[in-house]
Amino acid sequence: MTATAPRLELTIQFATHPTNLPSRADFRRWAKAALIGDVAATLRVVDADEGHALNRDYRGKDYATNVLTFAYGAESDDEPMTGDIVLCAPVVEREAAEQDKTLAAHYAHLTVHGLLHLQGYDHEDTAEAVTMEAVESFIMRALGFPDPYPNHE
Repeated sequence: MTATAPRLELTIQFATHPTNLPSRADFRRWAKAALIGDVAATLRVVDADEGHALNRDYRGKDYATNVLTFAYGAESDDEPMTGDIVLCAPVVEREAAEQDKTLAAHYAHLTVHGLLHLQGYDHEDTAEAVTMEAVESFIMRALGFPDPYPNHE
């Protein structure tokens, strides 16, 4: 019996319009690289106001953050994992510059990070963080990007 590759249903929304956003094809390729199982999600790129409001309203944090993941789960074992991933363009751009990363590398990393969260990965404790970061590093290198965590041994 042949195993089938995980399926991705991805809606991409641009709620902000910086000129340097990756293409929809880029976001799809990065998301697909992080698939563990079937996923149906919306990836929304927002401005600072929307990013701030979402982070405040849903996490109690009064600032815009780089990525938010809202995982809704699956209705049954036969259904894909569902959720929303929100990327805040101004924060992603600022962090890429501060971390001396290309904008594409940072968007790719945060897309992978968000997809992994949607599929159950977390980094609330050290063991979870080590596991999640190892998976992120593997995926990013497979995509041809540098390891986002180069200081790990």
